[in-house]
Amino acid sequence: MTSDEASSRPTRTLDKGRMEGFSDGVLAFAITLLVVDIALRPPGSPTQQFFHAWPSYVAYLVSFLTIGAAWIAHHGLTDELDRVDPVFLRLNLLFLLAIALLPFPTRLMVQGLEKSADWQRLAAVVYGINLLVIRILLTALTTYARSRHLRKPDVADPDLEEARKKFYYAIAGYLLAIVIGLVVPEFAIILYFVVAVFLFVPFRAVVRAISGRG
Repeated sequence: MTSDEASSRPTRTLDKGRMEGFSDGVLAFAITLLVVDIALRPPGSPTQQFFHAWPSYVAYLVSFLTIGAAWIAHHGLTDELDRVDPVFLRLNLLFLLAIALLPFPTRLMVQGLEKSADWQRLAAVVYGINLLVIRILLTALTTYARSRHLRKPDVADPDLEEARKKFYYAIAGYLLAIVIGLVVPEFAIILYFVVAVFLFVPFRAVVRAISGRG
């Protein structure tokens, strides 16, 4: 077989059902693991311990919203797909790798906020890099699916479309937070929270609902 004949062969495509089931399982497992690190630790009274555990609550909320927003966008993408190919499957696995890793930097963030400034800076940067990679890989999946015509014709998901429009703002927010995390880790956490809410909330749908435009 000549090289021209090999290059002209169509790319092998696969059914998307097993990929969707596996992806949903990994996302559900990762989001469930986040709650494991919420715990009250002595010393102090029960009330003092409850309020002292605020880093766990903040880190849990940011990570939960991040995975939730990623799941919504991923669901919108896979719902648009007609089929998948071997490259898409591998990109999807890299995306799931970043998702499954998130409970670790979340735990690191909780521990870092209770330790020295060096620990806090390390935790803020590692956490931000993980969040950044998740968003980049999700966009890589979308871009590849569009370039290889893996999507169903004339199908558009509003959640996925909104995620595309928010991409550059989210990337800029993560990069800014990572840099700030090297100096003021606590402020970086606040910025990660703002980005997570920005990605999670469907602002256009909320505005339409409030204005009564359906």
